[in-house]
Amino acid sequence: MLTQIAEGVLVHQSELLRNNTVVVRGNGGVLLIDPGITGDEMACLANDLRESGEPVVAGFSTHPDWDHVLWHPELGDAPRFGTARCAAYTRDVRSKADWKTRAAEGLPPEIAEETPLDLYGLITGLPAGTARIPWDGPEVRIVEHPAHAPGHAALVIEERGVLVAGDMLSDVFIPMLDDVNDTNDPIEEYLAGLRLLEAVADDVEIVIPGHGSVGRGDRVRARMHQDRAYVHALRDGRDPGDPRIGPSAEPGWEWVSDIHEGQRRRFAERTGRRQAEEPANE
Repeated sequence: MLTQIAEGVLVHQSELLRNNTVVVRGNGGVLLIDPGITGDEMACLANDLRESGEPVVAGFSTHPDWDHVLWHPELGDAPRFGTARCAAYTRDVRSKADWKTRAAEGLPPEIAEETPLDLYGLITGLPAGTARIPWDGPEVRIVEHPAHAPGHAALVIEERGVLVAGDMLSDVFIPMLDDVNDTNDPIEEYLAGLRLLEAVADDVEIVIPGHGSVGRGDRVRARMHQDRAYVHALRDGRDPGDPRIGPSAEPGWEWVSDIHEGQRRRFAERTGRRQAEEPANE
């Protein structure tokens, strides 16, 4: 199931949404990042690791979206880490009496029956400001940022020059911004997240997005520039001209244009409200 993309760093990609599960080899076991989306995938991965004598000794979820906080009993009971905000979010989800029903309703129908939810979101939050994942292996730096979802974190596998980007820097998905509420500014938060990723760009040669293909060399910065251009266009009410949407979208991924259209309407309405309020505030 696994493809090596750097020394001691391997990736498995799901078939449906091209989710990338990342395996980092350590001393006596592996770190498993965003472990997968179906029970069969995760069980197969667990079996492959077991046969290679590499048990899972730690897990990490880059953010609290459903497809990044799943787990399977076959993967064992290693600690599963995330940022404090990520853990708080999933803890709140699980606190509702009907949480499993709600979570199941949000799954893609193609895999709804194949996605195990019992271990959903059982994340140990690392103290705010924790710089590295606590495990016996290559140093993995945590870059927490406000883009896309609460408690989102990218990871820099320093000795391997690899950036695990979570749900950013994809070649198939446009930037997907957080929901708007009374206290946040998803556009500025996304731009802040991109600035933090750019700050580590000189330290890496490979980027692994949450979905899509691995990028190498100059593609790392190119994806950052492309994501920023999209967010600027969304902010300014312009056509982004992004190859991931419209007629240039990859076959089978035309539906990403629907995500863009929803975001375009959402932020156009917000910009319109702000402009209408400006005279009254002067």
